[in-house]
Amino acid sequence: MAKYLVETFYTCTFKVSHYLDKIDEKELENLEKKEDGKFEILDMKIDNRKTKNLDKNLKTVDNLSDKEKQIQIKKVNKIDDNKNMNTTFVKNLNESVNKRFGMPDRRKGYIQKATIGDHKVYLHTGEYEDGKIGEIFIDTSKEGELVKALMNNFAIAISLGLQYGVPLDEFVSAYVDTKFEPSGKVYGNDRILSASSILDYIFRELAISYLNREDLAHTPSIGRSDMTDEKNPGAMNDENNELIKIVKDITSKGFVRNDYKRKLIDLSDIRINLKGKK
Repeated sequence: MAKYLVETFYTCTFKVSHYLDKIDEKELENLEKKEDGKFEILDMKIDNRKTKNLDKNLKTVDNLSDKEKQIQIKKVNKIDDNKNMNTTFVKNLNESVNKRFGMPDRRKGYIQKATIGDHKVYLHTGEYEDGKIGEIFIDTSKEGELVKALMNNFAIAISLGLQYGVPLDEFVSAYVDTKFEPSGKVYGNDRILSASSILDYIFRELAISYLNREDLAHTPSIGRSDMTDEKNPGAMNDENNELIKIVKDITSKGFVRNDYKRKLIDLSDIRINLKGKK
């Protein structure tokens, strides 16, 4: 039996992200029981530490009654259980920190072509299965080999940051409104009309597509997903919701910009004759 008990108290801040297809009260009540959430450590520090002398309890064990002995045994077992829980928690913390979430071999994404001044910029994105962005590629024209190499390696650095858990909005805050040439009017993008640099344009596009940052767009969103049909507000039945869920699973979130309802095309009334001529 140990003679001393050392209790360490931690102050930990973390978040667990769950991606849900729909929200209802029953699902929210059981949200903590779901095991598909992504665990991210925000901050952890030691609050204080206490040491207890167990000698007194150990010396009087033989003099205790059977009932008191059972109580003491339960207390010791509870301490062991808490110790095992703390060990598991710390292990999960260590595994979550500095862990890279690799991209799937076959992933969704989109390509956006735009022109800034006389320079063409191609932005390629890659997404996880839940639609979260995990990588980008940047191709430019009329640039030297040095600039192209720098842009390619910059895209790799951003991709690694995203895969190690850096939030996209941190990159958006860092690079939006950066100023260098080429800059000016943007052609080919329906939401961005001008940019102060290539990086300003790229992260505006990513913020609009993946973070719904309408404040960074220059044109209003057409057919926003939160708009309801005024004539028939209850038109979205269970069948349509199931259809939207299927579309979310197979469609790039960045490409449709969460506007799944407007992107749906009803082909239920179309009949195609596939019979060949005899």
